Amino acid sequence: MAFPLILLLLLFFTQVDSNIPSFFDKILQLPGQPPVLFQQFSGYVNVDERNQRALFYYFAEAEIDPDSKPLVLWLNGGPGCSSLGVGAFSENGPFRPSGEFLVKNQYSWNKEANMLYLESPIGVGFSYSSDTNSYDSVSDKSTARDNLVFLQKWFVRFPQYRNRSLFITGESYAGHYVPQLAELMLEFNKKQKLFNLKGIALGNPVLEFATDFNSRAEFFWSHGLISDTTYGMFTSVCNYSRYVSEYYRGSVSASCSTVMDQVSRETSKFVDKYDVTLDVCISSVLSQTKVLSPQQVGDQIDVCVEDETVNYLNRLDVQMALRAHLVGVRQWSVCSNILDYELLDLEIPTIPIVGRIIKAGIPVLIYSGDQDSVIPLTGSRKLVHRLAAELGLKTSVPYRVWFGGQQVGGWTQVYGNILSFATIRGASHEAPFSQPERSLVLFKAFLDGRPLPEAF
Repeated sequence: MAFPLILLLLLFFTQVDSNIPSFFDKILQLPGQPPVLFQQFSGYVNVDERNQRALFYYFAEAEIDPDSKPLVLWLNGGPGCSSLGVGAFSENGPFRPSGEFLVKNQYSWNKEANMLYLESPIGVGFSYSSDTNSYDSVSDKSTARDNLVFLQKWFVRFPQYRNRSLFITGESYAGHYVPQLAELMLEFNKKQKLFNLKGIALGNPVLEFATDFNSRAEFFWSHGLISDTTYGMFTSVCNYSRYVSEYYRGSVSASCSTVMDQVSRETSKFVDKYDVTLDVCISSVLSQTKVLSPQQVGDQIDVCVEDETVNYLNRLDVQMALRAHLVGVRQWSVCSNILDYELLDLEIPTIPIVGRIIKAGIPVLIYSGDQDSVIPLTGSRKLVHRLAAELGLKTSVPYRVWFGGQQVGGWTQVYGNILSFATIRGASHEAPFSQPERSLVLFKAFLDGRPLPEAF
């Protein structure tokens, strides 16, 4: 029996050919997983044969009638953070880790769509390259190109999804990833119709460096995190975009250093900047939050879910079930510590790309968790309103509340029935994590192409 086992292990560690049938990627069951009726798949797709650069994906088919549901690609940002660990296992995927078990997420987005999570770029999570130089100077351009190649080859493995309605979603630095990928897909379709792109949705996205980052000062001040004096310094002596620009260039000025030290003291390291109202995880060992039942996760928020996800995805039995392996790193991490991203790409605005996508007839939704101070709603709302004016789009849905269940879910405004802005009330930078029910309502409306509920 030893010889067949060796062959199986060799297959496990080398099989990244996109031409293999999809059933080789099928997950029989994840360790600690509750019973489900939908299929799951995971594996590698090689985007560069010469350097063996392979992207890792996790795919959860829709819970009910997957053949009639659209395909949704989800990308987390960073740049360099995992869509598997953050998106799939902390936000809108079918499960969340809790101790030794996985609990069912009753607000999983695979209730409405077939969800594809991609660990991108190379060097993130389980994605790897045999050439370590591939991790140097990774850029927006190379990431978009790899993601396009991934989808082309993934459709070879899953041909039944090739003509399916496709939506691309993501958050944070995916405000760069998603529009750039969408534009490449539209260009590709001019030569060969492959991608049935129906819309993109961006959560708390980086779209324009100065507008997005400098809205942080007003958010801090209006939420009581900084004093009037510090707010004045933060808006006149050194704003946040100037500080980040200097920091990335390795030359932080004395004035910016003074301002940021003051801001850091007042905001406190014990406040989560991604959700200024949510408690922080002091230590998962101290069990600050209650352990969730092994059946499902509902409205209760486990603020230590990131720690639990790291522990879960570093288990050998979990990696074997996923057919994932570590290359060049000792353990899986939420955000890559080997990736050398071209961080100055952050300063290149992607809002013009969003405008070109709209001109091509592709609907766009930009939404904001309203408790996020990292990419605050005020900057995103301003950019959307400015873009609508530049495109000559008239307001089709005036600014109003929308409902999730019997409570206000947030606020929304729609321009020309193709560009939408929405807030998710009480939500963090990672909105589906902190407000899963409201996020699912927003997601369903986006897929259906209809305004958010006006009444409960």
